Amino acid sequence: MFDEPLRLAVLGSATPYPSADNPCSGYLVSGGGARVWVDAGTGTLGALQRHARLDELDAIWISHLHADHCADLLTAYYGALYADIRLAAPIPLYGPPGTADRLADFLTNTARRSPVESAFAVTELSDGHRVRVGPLALTSRAVDHGMPAFALRVEAGGRSLVYSGDTAPCAALTELAEDCDLLLCEAESAGPESAGPRAEPAPGAGDPVHHTPEQAGATAAAARAARLLVTHVGRAMTPAEAVARAAAHFAGPVAHADPGATFTV
Repeated sequence: MFDEPLRLAVLGSATPYPSADNPCSGYLVSGGGARVWVDAGTGTLGALQRHARLDELDAIWISHLHADHCADLLTAYYGALYADIRLAAPIPLYGPPGTADRLADFLTNTARRSPVESAFAVTELSDGHRVRVGPLALTSRAVDHGMPAFALRVEAGGRSLVYSGDTAPCAALTELAEDCDLLLCEAESAGPESAGPRAEPAPGAGDPVHHTPEQAGATAAAARAARLLVTHVGRAMTPAEAVARAAAHFAGPVAHADPGATFTV
């Protein structure tokens, strides 16, 4: 029986580096006694501990391997193995292809490969990947970010939450978010009129790899989402500006993923 609401706690939402009061992308999704750390951007491990210790997590899910979404896996590795944490088993970690080797490349300091599998039981994501974490059903879809990247749908107790990860508008995200109760959608790009920097360079000249706020609103409308949270807002905008711009394209409630905020789905 699912006797605990599906909840989203915002650990951080900054890009491409943390601000003084906002870590990079990271969220804790919980419900029915299960806890999943979704994206581990810079600074989110500290914020996570307001809600759960590493040994209290049921899984970690990573959208893609840009540092502002995964860098705290490095410190989590040391925390899980060499401090006050005593893992009963490695933490299940769902991430893009190459996740384990990327971690090992950063952590290995001798000829011997760092044993990342001692801390994390890594499963590589693929388009349409499905897994149950306790009562939570997780579905991943490949999205358009110019590199292996995934969006996530979490369902439990008849409720649904969708997280875009980083992506340009694409059919896979719209399909994944269809009729969801809450869409957490990035709005990093200020649009072509902005001269500000991007969080990451496009893989090819002119390739779009992020949503603008207007596109976040349009994706939410196309998917018939009940609510929209904009996140990962680029530094060329304020969160309030991003919310207003998204709301012009989506009739439902729109808010910003403020660090420290918790939302019941």
